[in-house]
Amino acid sequence: MNDTTQGEKELLKITELSKPQRRVLGVLLEKAFTTPDQYPLTLKAITTGCNQKSNRDPISHYSESQVFETLETLRETGIVAVVHSESGRTERYRHYMRHRFNFTEPQLAILTELWLRGRQTMGELRGRASRMVPIESLDQLRAEFKSLLDQNYVQSNGSIERRGIEVDHNWYKESESKKLGFESSLESESAKDESGPHNQPAVNTSSSDESSLLQMIEQLQTENQSMKQQIEMLTESVQVLSQQLTDLKQELGSV
Repeated sequence: MNDTTQGEKELLKITELSKPQRRVLGVLLEKAFTTPDQYPLTLKAITTGCNQKSNRDPISHYSESQVFETLETLRETGIVAVVHSESGRTERYRHYMRHRFNFTEPQLAILTELWLRGRQTMGELRGRASRMVPIESLDQLRAEFKSLLDQNYVQSNGSIERRGIEVDHNWYKESESKKLGFESSLESESAKDESGPHNQPAVNTSSSDESSLLQMIEQLQTENQSMKQQIEMLTESVQVLSQQLTDLKQELGSV
């Protein structure tokens, strides 16, 4: 007997999320990866995470009521649920992405970063996603990304094997018009077939100087991203400690 309800079947087809939904879900995923001791999250902690200035683009200024309303819409889809703390005084929230989709851990980290920051290069994406889940190389990232691309969950503005291409998630609402200029996997293959080999521009692949320069640039970008990550992690640690102190004061005050 198949226990999957019709509602759950429809849920698995979700491919669009609003801006607040992407931000809230991204925060739940990110904090579950990076600060598991503080997860599930309170409404206040989620709001703080949504509006933090590190690892967010664009910076937002959501109120707790806006975040609460967004959480309610995500609860209706079954992607988010409420849990209660041991004291029973504070409601906390957790995501159910692993239950609802067959994403690998690196793929969840990839979607998290794209929901939180949007369009970026593959090198930037690897550096940011690696702070949540180990991604040892760009080849590993490409393999995970390719699977998401084939399912139309992400998009790119060119072949993911090329240097310097940019990628993004593909969960935008139709009204956002953020799909222009990017190619899905199927669209990319179709364009390649239509153009044919005779229309492809000649590329000098023997230019070792250009290759070396590109490698140096990529290495500098990786090192720069690593420094940014360290700053972001320190900033997040301070925010978590601040939130812990606030929650502790509230609980002591209600005793």
